[in-house]
Amino acid sequence: VQLQASGGGLVQAGGSLRLSCAASGRTFSRYAMGWFRQSPGKEREFVAAFSRSGGSTYYGDSVKGRFTISRDNAKNTVYLQMNSLKPEDTAVYYCAADPRLISSSITGWDEYDYWGQGTEVTVSS
Repeated sequence: VQLQASGGGLVQAGGSLRLSCAASGRTFSRYAMGWFRQSPGKEREFVAAFSRSGGSTYYGDSVKGRFTISRDNAKNTVYLQMNSLKPEDTAVYYCAADPRLISSSITGWDEYDYWGQGTEVTVSS
């Protein structure tokens, strides 16, 4: 699976952005899909994820109620809608995929086998 993340940019605090992650591969719908972020000097942080079945979603505590993950299996694309953005959301955002993850491992960045190149999000105050 190859992943291509896009949609990052510069936005003012309180604004919105939608990130996209386009995936290659015919079995996209069977993969757990996740979004992570990393800012300078900090560890990679879990943001949101879909279970392999697509029936369950998971969110990091810092983004609950503001971010929404969705997927379009027909387009092999996962989205991250980010609303009410804060300066602390500034980071490089990465999408990731894995065909075997179980729910208990879905928030661990080191559990994912496939990664996109990252897209940068900057939120100004």
